[in-house]
Amino acid sequence: MTLTTAPVRRSGPPTPARAARRPAALPWLLVAGTVAQLVMRLWLASSHRAPAANPDETGYLVAARWMAGFPSGDLSGCTLYQGGYSLLLTPVYWVTRDPAAVYRIVMAINALIGAALFPLGYAAARRLGLGRRAALPVVFAAVLLPASTFFGAWALADAVLPTLALAWLLVLDRFVRNGRVWDAVGASALASYAAMVHSRGAVIVAVHVLVLVAVAVTGRRRVLRAVIGGGAVVIAGYAAGAALNARVRAEMYPSGARDLAANLESRITTVPGQEWALSGAAGQLWYLVVATWGLAGIGLAVTTVVLVRRRTPVPDRIMAGTLLTATLAIAYASSAALPDEHRVGNFAYGRYLSCLALVHTLVGAVALLRSGHRAAMRLAAAALLAVGATAWWVTAYAGERLRTHRFISFDFPETTFLTGDRTALHLPEVTLTGSAALCGFLALSRLGRRYGPVAVAAGLAAINFAALMFAMAPGPRHDRPAPPFPGPEAGGVVADVSLHWALRISLVHPVWWTRVGFIDTRHGGRPAPGVCTVVVPQPDGTPAEATWPAHPAGWWPHAGRRAWSLGWVSWHAPSCDAPR
Repeated sequence: MTLTTAPVRRSGPPTPARAARRPAALPWLLVAGTVAQLVMRLWLASSHRAPAANPDETGYLVAARWMAGFPSGDLSGCTLYQGGYSLLLTPVYWVTRDPAAVYRIVMAINALIGAALFPLGYAAARRLGLGRRAALPVVFAAVLLPASTFFGAWALADAVLPTLALAWLLVLDRFVRNGRVWDAVGASALASYAAMVHSRGAVIVAVHVLVLVAVAVTGRRRVLRAVIGGGAVVIAGYAAGAALNARVRAEMYPSGARDLAANLESRITTVPGQEWALSGAAGQLWYLVVATWGLAGIGLAVTTVVLVRRRTPVPDRIMAGTLLTATLAIAYASSAALPDEHRVGNFAYGRYLSCLALVHTLVGAVALLRSGHRAAMRLAAAALLAVGATAWWVTAYAGERLRTHRFISFDFPETTFLTGDRTALHLPEVTLTGSAALCGFLALSRLGRRYGPVAVAAGLAAINFAALMFAMAPGPRHDRPAPPFPGPEAGGVVADVSLHWALRISLVHPVWWTRVGFIDTRHGGRPAPGVCTVVVPQPDGTPAEATWPAHPAGWWPHAGRRAWSLGWVSWHAPSCDAPR
């Protein structure tokens, strides 16, 4: 992962002689920075007490509960939320099954994994050639990117994917350069676990296999043993992940999960499908650049230069190709697989490439700081050209749909900050503001070897912190979420088949003591023995007592808190509990 753009102020990766002169304070600085990152992430998530990004969060939490040996839930019709992230959360349910306590512990796990980005990012920056004194502040600021921090405040796989991706690239880079067996095994284990966590990990596995083949072709015979060992691990790990996800699918999606593979097949085999996939991929690249304040655009430019330049050393070329291929493949495949949900996020979206945003940002920041004036200007011009071209592509393809389709501010933490508007995506304004930020970082990097890194780090930290404060601002704090129903947490719970899916799924996590079943009250359905609670919809203006006219004698209603402009009523058996 060594930058080879020219001209540069070369500092080079640490040599054994320089490592011997490494100050004793460095480990303590890394520990202090990691602890500071941990505290920051815990503070950002401190107001979160229950899932909000559903059905994603509920899918991961309930899968963890089931793996721990407790009741699961029915998420049929939703996207399959793979079991790798849930596997990390499973021990939480051995400590407590209280939904609020579980969620708080999950936030702590996310914060700990996210904080590991600081030492990993420091290792990456040093390997890219940035000096020790410059690397510490620049990496600390870069790790606070919303792309690698924001989603860690929810129970989402995106909380761990940035750390996984960076660790994979670091270990793979070491294997490409030294050909050792244990590096190949470690990189293969990380890649296969990423595939267990999310479908983006399948792309990482595919790219990883290509790298193993490339090393086998270009390397010496002694490398073949390492390649074979790495290949065996990735095959075994991928098979284990597939088996785990198959069990999750059978348990939690009995009527089937959303078929993303069919979407992918139809998109890549038709001209309109290709137009959709390529435009969506361009939108993701556009978002990647503006969401990193232009620095990822520098990273994309310099990585492309390293890949295509003829005098680039083979290991550098392999790693540049690895990063670019993974980025483009994730953008294309995720866009091709997703259905048209009439959302602005179908055309410009940042979450799928957020796992690689920090890597591109570090490459871009180091390239600016190490490059001479002319090289830095060329890189900035290339980044500006890329963001302008992708913005034009998205606008030309999406057209009015950018204004008429549904906008979900949760999907756009950086762009809403850049425009100050949580209600819409203003693509031209975001492009201009992101380009201005890039020019600002270009100017800061020209302040010299002594002041340039500090200035870039200060500017990056300031804009990242401001963006996080803006994105996290909405939403009241709840020290403890209200229980879903009055009375004791016991007895069977069923939901009417006509209940909106969002309401039904929102009950699966807080109803921890049993699996929520189904009933058809409108066609004479009666609760089975042991069922204490029946949840039915409450249309606007309908009294709670009238939501289930055929309720059994003695059952009493309790109107639940409305959510998403939807109402619901829980009916309770007199033999199970009594009104509070």
